[in-house]
Formats: sequence, structure tokens, C-alpha cells
Amino acid sequence: MLTEIDGFAWQGGILDRRRVTRCALARLCGVCGETLGRPIVFVGDAEEEARNTFHLPPLHEACARSLLASVDEGAVLVRTGGFEFVRPGRDDPDPMPRFEPNSRV
Repeated sequence: MLTEIDGFAWQGGILDRRRVTRCALARLCGVCGETLGRPIVFVGDAEEEARNTFHLPPLHEACARSLLASVDEGAVLVRTGGFEFVRPGRDDPDPMPRFEPNSRV
């Protein structure tokens, strides 16, 4: 989905785990790197939406809409008031850090 995208948390479609964590802990936008307000927006695919678990870091709504314009048509946008940051454990089947919205707007 993100093979041609660059942003604060990734380059060339590859997420930087340190920057993803920084986005989570400092509440920074994954695209522009600026402080987040509300609502917080996540972009993902239908499977991520169904699981309520996203791999891309939180975004400003304007940054998310810009991102959506340049990715696959199957991408979804989810607005939320907050999220939980999940750091995978050693035995976790999903080795990537992820975000779980806690209240959709």
C-alpha cells in the first residue's frame, strides 16, 4: 500500500520502528511529524479496520486525506479520539508495533 510514500515515520514504504514509537509516545503525525490534536486519524486496509488494529502511526486528518489520495483504492480512514499503542512481545504473531483506536468519531 505504501510503496511510493514518504513521510515522517517511513521512507520508500518502509516504516521506521523508532519513529513509529516516537509518533505514539509524543503524539506526532506520521506524515508531517507535527503534534496531533483531535480527531486522530488512522489509514489502513479493510482487514486492519475489521481488527481495529493499524500499523501506520496516527495522522492529522488533512495528512491522512493527502495520503489516501496517493495509495490503493482499498484504503480506509478511521477517525478516533484516542488510541492504545501496542508493542509486540517476543512471541507475538504480529512483530510490528500497532495502534488500536479506542473511540471512533
